Amino acid sequence: MLATGGGTLAISSLLSTPGASQVVLEGVVPYARAAVDQLLGGPQETYCSSRAARRLAMVAWQRACKLGATPAAATGAAVTASLATLEPKRGQHRVVTAVQTLCATRVATLTLIKDARTRAAEEALSAALLLDTIAHARGIPADTTSCLLHPGEKVECQITEASVEWQRLIAGTMPAVRLPLAGAPARLLLPGSFDPLHEGHRRMAALAESLTGERLEFELSVTNVDKPPLDYTEVAIRAAQFADRPLWLTRAPTFLEKIALFPEAIWVLGIDTCLRLGDPRYYGGSEAAAEQAVAQIAAGARGLIVFGRLRDGAYLDPAKLPLPQPLRAILRCIPEELFRDDVSSTQLRREGRSCAESE
Repeated sequence: MLATGGGTLAISSLLSTPGASQVVLEGVVPYARAAVDQLLGGPQETYCSSRAARRLAMVAWQRACKLGATPAAATGAAVTASLATLEPKRGQHRVVTAVQTLCATRVATLTLIKDARTRAAEEALSAALLLDTIAHARGIPADTTSCLLHPGEKVECQITEASVEWQRLIAGTMPAVRLPLAGAPARLLLPGSFDPLHEGHRRMAALAESLTGERLEFELSVTNVDKPPLDYTEVAIRAAQFADRPLWLTRAPTFLEKIALFPEAIWVLGIDTCLRLGDPRYYGGSEAAAEQAVAQIAAGARGLIVFGRLRDGAYLDPAKLPLPQPLRAILRCIPEELFRDDVSSTQLRREGRSCAESE
């Protein structure tokens, strides 16, 4: 269980219950923002949100598995909260709890009436909401929250249940799954996080298809080298963007793992990804490891189609990349006059969040 300040009473409540040692593996309180960043692999765009709570719950689920629980038995729980402090808050007082199991991702969100409670009362309510969310995730009837609510307050719940294929993917017993499930092995792939999928991705796909005559498919890894895996709600949100396109969900965060899954495929890459392929910093600082990886990529990929982009006010031309010769031998650079897209995924997410908050 992870509690980022608010809701910590849930930990003491569980630990003070007889038999807790048979159920609770650990309770962690990453109170400082830096502590949350360390768990989640970097700074977050928002800290009291469904996304942050879900990511923390996935971390907790992973930790439970590492501490000896089976994937099916493990439960990861988290709470993020924005509660009363010494200084009045300009924003809402809010609690978001999340529970991750092998079968589903569950989120409960509660916006509190401002200045209607003491900090201690808000803490008690946050803990009650987390305990109820855990109980519901495990099929246990529980409702200690409703009696603590004021008129007009309502708990909003979201549950994303996982298919058997998604469960096997998260548990690590399946390396990849295609959406839709049926289909031939991919021969032209565009990998990415697609957070979100935008017009630049679509234009890259269309141009790559016209150059190769192949049908392009997208690839999204649910695992990351230094971040928690995507939860089921996040997978569903990103997969929904590909209703008209085949999408591969994989457990292949590195390019070496991707080419092992899709031998002889042509890969469509942005310039930032391409630059990382031969950079020793991404191989533990080892020049030898980087050279070995480059050799494997050159041997395993049928080709690399690389698109440039604007970065720090200057356009990065893929034709001028300082790449090792083995990679350059399989490289096809797309000139700026054929494609240029300066869209920032981070900016798109911020704009999307601003629109949602204004509704």
